[in-house]
Amino acid sequence: MLVQFLILVLGLILLIKGADWMVNGASSLARKYNVSDLAIGLTIVAFGTSAPELVVNLYAAIQNHHDLVFGNVIGSNNINLFVILGIAGLITPMVVQSSTVWKEIPFSLLAAVLLFVLANNFSGNGVGSISRIDGLVLLALFAGFLFYVYKQLKNDAPTPSEAVQTMPPLKIWGLILVGMAGLVLGGRMVVTNAVTIASAIGISEKIVGLTIVALGTSLPELATSVVAALKKNNDIAVGNIIGSNIFNIFLILGTSALVKPISFNPIFNTDIYLLIGGTLLLFIAMFTGQKKKMDRWEAGLMLVIYLGYTAYLVGMEI
Repeated sequence: MLVQFLILVLGLILLIKGADWMVNGASSLARKYNVSDLAIGLTIVAFGTSAPELVVNLYAAIQNHHDLVFGNVIGSNNINLFVILGIAGLITPMVVQSSTVWKEIPFSLLAAVLLFVLANNFSGNGVGSISRIDGLVLLALFAGFLFYVYKQLKNDAPTPSEAVQTMPPLKIWGLILVGMAGLVLGGRMVVTNAVTIASAIGISEKIVGLTIVALGTSLPELATSVVAALKKNNDIAVGNIIGSNIFNIFLILGTSALVKPISFNPIFNTDIYLLIGGTLLLFIAMFTGQKKKMDRWEAGLMLVIYLGYTAYLVGMEI
C-alpha cells in the first residue's frame, strides 16, 4: 500500500512538472512567433494546466475506469471553482473585466449544463453515457471557444520585450518533449495506483477521482492562480480557472469520449449540480457589492461550501 501511494505521489509530481516544462517551452515558442502574453495565458497556459487531467482521463477511458474519468473532470472543476478561486479571492478581492462576467463565466455555465444533459442522455434511451457523437459536439464547442478567444485577441500585439525573451530552439523543443513524456508517464502512474489503492481500502473510484486525483491534477491551476493573486493580476487568476473549466469539459471529456464512449453513473449528478450552482454563485457575486468583483467573504463562502460538501461525501462513503 505504501509503495502504491508513493508511486501515486511521484506520478502527480511528474504530471505537474511535465505540464510546467511543456508550458515553458510552448510559451517561448509562441513568443518566438510574436504571440502576446495574454494570448499565451488564455490558450497555451490554460491547456498546459489542464494537460494532467487530459492524460489521466485518456488512460482511465482506455482502461474502462469510467467513474475515474467523470470524477477527475467534475472534481477538478469543482476544486478549481470553489477551492482555488476561493483561496485566490481570500488573498485579494477578484476584480474582473466585463467580458469575463458576460461571456467567459456564462460559457463555463453552458459547459456544465451541457455535460449534465449529454451525460444523462435525455434525448436518447435514458442510459447515461458520453458517446463519440457527444464527444464531437463537445470538441466542436471547444473549437468555437478558441475562435472566440482568437477574435478577442487578434488585435492584441505583443510588446517588444515579449518578442525577444525566447530560449534557444533546442531548449524549447527539449522542454516540450520532456514535458510530454512526464505527462504520459505520470498519467499512467496516477491512474494505475489510484485504482489499486481504492480497491485495497474499499473506497470507490468516484471518491478517488473527485478528491485525490482531481486535487492532484488541479495543482497547476492552484499554483498559477495563487501566484497571480499575490501579484494582484486578477484577470489571470480568474481567467485561468474559468478557462480550465471550459477546457476540462469541452476538450478533455470530448477527447476521452472520442477515444472510447464513457458510461455515466447518475451518482455524479449531485457533483454536477454543485458545479452548476457554484458557477451561478460566481456570476451572482459579480453583482453583489461592488460590480465585477468577488469580495473576500464571497471567496470564503465558496471555500466553506466545498469543504462541507467534501466532508459529506467522505461521510457517505464511510
